[in-house]
Amino acid sequence: MDEDQYWNPLVPELTVSNLEASLRFYEAVGFTIRFRREQPAFAYLELGQAQLMLEQEHPHGWNVEPLDRPLGRGINFQVEVADVEAVRSALWLLGVTAFREMEDTWYPVSRTHQEGQREFLVQDPDGYLMRFAQYLGRRSAA
Repeated sequence: MDEDQYWNPLVPELTVSNLEASLRFYEAVGFTIRFRREQPAFAYLELGQAQLMLEQEHPHGWNVEPLDRPLGRGINFQVEVADVEAVRSALWLLGVTAFREMEDTWYPVSRTHQEGQREFLVQDPDGYLMRFAQYLGRRSAA
């Protein structure tokens, strides 16, 4: 591994039921594999500075309770992308349907300004909720 590569200080690791199915999903949206291991089946992914680890479920995994489907209840992962329409199209080609359809959303970031993003939400093969977003800029909160 290149010592000069960026390492995010917080990287979620998701337990997945089938690493290959998950890789098809994440590679379709633009993630690349930085490295992977076979025992247990594991991949470290990145898209720009977004990083994610996937580990296939196994008896010695770091899970404190039985895994009920869909996985990842109570959390969604936002991934900023350069072209959210292209990401949506790639997922549609895989047969992935939207959890929430694409929309432009403006969030207050101060008393006087909002920042916007075009976003949609989908579930990955195990049910983890992924929000793909493209930054739209900043505007007055008039």
